[in-house]
Amino acid sequence: MNRAAVNGVELEYEVRGSGEPVVFINPGIFADWFVPLLDQPSLADRHQLVLYHRAGCAGSSRAAGPVTLAQHASHCRSLMRVLGIERAHIVGHSSSGNLALQLALDAPEVVHSLAILEPALYSVPGVETSRAFVAASAGLYRSGDKAGAIDMFLRGVAGPGYRVVLDQALPGAFEQHVADADTFFQQELPALRQWSFGRDDARRITQPVLAVVGARSLDFDPIWGERHQLLLDWLPNVEAFVLPVAAHLLQIENPQGMAEGLTAFFARHPIVKLESALGSGRGPA
Repeated sequence: MNRAAVNGVELEYEVRGSGEPVVFINPGIFADWFVPLLDQPSLADRHQLVLYHRAGCAGSSRAAGPVTLAQHASHCRSLMRVLGIERAHIVGHSSSGNLALQLALDAPEVVHSLAILEPALYSVPGVETSRAFVAASAGLYRSGDKAGAIDMFLRGVAGPGYRVVLDQALPGAFEQHVADADTFFQQELPALRQWSFGRDDARRITQPVLAVVGARSLDFDPIWGERHQLLLDWLPNVEAFVLPVAAHLLQIENPQGMAEGLTAFFARHPIVKLESALGSGRGPA
């Protein structure tokens, strides 16, 4: 992968293809969770795909002390500037769905559309009852059992069978997650707990948004349905997409379905159309 220096850190990144840019922001320490999408023809043949590793993930440099979601959003914006990308479709999954929303609030001019895949929103009632595994996994981490902590967390969000799917699609990914556990428990989880996102914030996001939830997620834990509905209720320009045959691993479990859903959404909201309208002085179509 290539490297870019932004805001005091170095980020690994990869760019594939040509066309309208799509920037994938990895969730938490799960650096390569979007990799299964990069070879999907429906996406790869039509778009410039940008995948990078956030600070503290895989080969990107670590950041000292707390790192807020706003700081991570600033890293993404700076990387886009380095790559010469003025405006892009932004895709975020789980905690990076939160980060993508923050980017749209902080730098709306660089966000053409958002695909928000099962974000880790804390503003729903189900958080109190269904997130006990987060505290338990943090306890395992504090005891020194990093592998057990990551395993418990992933079981909690994706179900007990997650490991078979993950190992098949991304060999070695679990070991990388364990290697990055310090980033997750010392920076990512505290940043998520401190992040605030309410109805008034959501109303400021006027770009088209694709709110994605896995069909199996809805059966696995009611919180995913609560979070999905919150996006549908709060965002002014939102479309719903239920990904078949997938729980929280989403594009890892069903990359073809996810790629086709994203491609169709981007086609409905092309960057070229907006840029042409602005250039002609007519304003957005």
